[in-house]
Amino acid sequence: MSPMTALDFETLRKEMVDRQIAARDVRDERVLEALRTVPREAFVPERLAEFAYDDMPLPIGEEQTISQPFVVALMAEALEIRPGDKVLEIGAGSGYAAAVLSRLAREVWTVERHPSLAREARERMARLGYRNVHVLHGDGTLGWPEHAPYDAIVVAAGGPEVPQALLDQLAVGGRLVIPIGPDLRTQNLVRVRRRADGSVVREDLGGVRFVPLIGAQGWPEEGGSG
Repeated sequence: MSPMTALDFETLRKEMVDRQIAARDVRDERVLEALRTVPREAFVPERLAEFAYDDMPLPIGEEQTISQPFVVALMAEALEIRPGDKVLEIGAGSGYAAAVLSRLAREVWTVERHPSLAREARERMARLGYRNVHVLHGDGTLGWPEHAPYDAIVVAAGGPEVPQALLDQLAVGGRLVIPIGPDLRTQNLVRVRRRADGSVVREDLGGVRFVPLIGAQGWPEEGGSG
């Protein structure tokens, strides 16, 4: 099989958006355009590049995955990001979702607990020119308080509850999207909005399945490789 060209990937990317995302009721045109422009093949291992636009998660090392494109789109749309917003992402992984978010927001801060993935994501952002994405190696359940408050926070791993540290870093009027559930396998995607009086409103966005959120305000390390 001959190597795939940039034009091949561009064609697959557009088909992905039309067939996997727009056809499944993601309507935000800014989200759709972001997914048309970010080269997902650059965020997966080279041996898996030909599968970059299939509707599935793919392994990226450290028992982690890059989320399927539809889930990235669904979460991005749920965040209701405006062009001037500051966004915090928990679980950088390969950096794909952060790159998509960077096309929607002013600045994106993303935290990754695996040092090798954080380093690779940082290098990839620099190489691809995503200058408004900042990568930190650390415990994502504690957020990145130095740059708070954030207009939107997204968590790409499933926790037992919404970490209080992340709620504390959410701006008034801000949106937080996270999978939560009672065990490592059962999760619902939840959107939390912060009101002016400090209270929060929750919405259930449906069932999902993510890798576990490991950290001080998530699942303990020993329960984590699932």
